[in-house]
Amino acid sequence: MASELASREPTHLGSSVHTAVKILVVGHFGVGKTTFVGSISEIRPLRTEEVITQASTGVDDLSGTPDKTTTTVAMDFGRLTLSDTVVLYLFGTPGQQRFKQLWEDLSHGALGALLLIDPERLDRSFEILDLVEQYGLPVAVGVNHFDGSSSYDMDEVREALNLTADVPVVPCDVRERKAAADTLITLVEYLHSRTR
Repeated sequence: MASELASREPTHLGSSVHTAVKILVVGHFGVGKTTFVGSISEIRPLRTEEVITQASTGVDDLSGTPDKTTTTVAMDFGRLTLSDTVVLYLFGTPGQQRFKQLWEDLSHGALGALLLIDPERLDRSFEILDLVEQYGLPVAVGVNHFDGSSSYDMDEVREALNLTADVPVVPCDVRERKAAADTLITLVEYLHSRTR
């Protein structure tokens, strides 16, 4: 872990940074939000993970992630400096319905959202899409790749989610820093295109 952190950018921002952009990383329970923030953040990410206990039995559906032992109970936080003047602050939201109020609080001031989905559990993404729309956040979709899962055509995913043609839908392996960065860049470019 130390060698991974040593290869990242310095902890402190440069004095030339004058634009901070808040981005939400959203998705259903177990889709990879914590992993995404951890793989892309240039600082040690803040994580609020707790061990999944018997109290979650019948509440949290572990069928798609049987090896999952922890869950985010507040948020994940990371940072990525895009240029000498722009920094992204990443807020990973909890995926369970019982944390909806916290999700709403985190959406204040966000410029947009990156929605991570598992195409094999697509039905779980509709509730999150509804929240994104409710809070008026522009969204890009990262289709997370899980070991042993099938490959999906991005246009088919777009159609299944009933997204308009302008919403970016891109493949993403949240475990890989470059793939996570490419997905985030897609969102930033999309947000920028909406301001022209």
